[in-house]
Amino acid sequence: MRVAAFQLSASGEASSARLAAIEAHVAEAKQAGATLAVFPELALPGYGAGEAIKDEARARGDDDLAALARLAAQSDVAIVSGIALQRDGAIVNAAVLLRPGEEPVVYAKRQLYGAYEKTLFRAGDIPPPIVDIGGMKAGLLVCFDVEFPEHVRDLARRGAEIVLVPTALPRSPAAHFIARNVIPVRAFENQVFVVYADWCGADERFTYQGLSSIAAPDGSRLAEAGENEPARLIADIDPGAFTASKEQNPYLDELRAV
Repeated sequence: MRVAAFQLSASGEASSARLAAIEAHVAEAKQAGATLAVFPELALPGYGAGEAIKDEARARGDDDLAALARLAAQSDVAIVSGIALQRDGAIVNAAVLLRPGEEPVVYAKRQLYGAYEKTLFRAGDIPPPIVDIGGMKAGLLVCFDVEFPEHVRDLARRGAEIVLVPTALPRSPAAHFIARNVIPVRAFENQVFVVYADWCGADERFTYQGLSSIAAPDGSRLAEAGENEPARLIADIDPGAFTASKEQNPYLDELRAV
């Protein structure tokens, strides 16, 4: 399976412009032969939009979700994107998976980060399902979720082969460490692929770390973006190419109760 991950510029644009950009990037992914395109956390309506996120979620969140579903069907490319949605009277920070001909999969972020997110969103309380994408078992997480080893381990123990992570990582020394070190370690310690799609640049509130990547089960990076510029990452995901790594590092099989 060929995967495209997009590191987007965080410049403040209206949701309609962001949706148009996603449409263009999905076309790029298809032209590159990718069957899955992954976008950052809150690609719609933008991570740094503050209280306007709530208004956007109420006014057009489900319309944007429907537009992404149509785009997946028309392009024959599966799409994973961050999006703000209203669910049961509250706003959630969601990752959505749109597969051609399938019902949308919606996962609400469980680990909200800091006062900014906790003020805007209700935390999810349901683990993400394991779903099939291109013959591979996949799971969704959002940004801060992946920094907790337990969440990735849960997906791996339930059979996930690839973990898809829209993220919005504000720049800091800790964020640099997370992007450069924690993400490949999550892949290695669980013997899974991790697709980590971040923003770059700045919006009205945050400057982002960038360093989006696609990490392999042996801890290597199949593709990686820089810190400051938008990027399109392309990688061929082949579990069979990492059989030796899984045999040498059988963490899931050997784990004893603690």
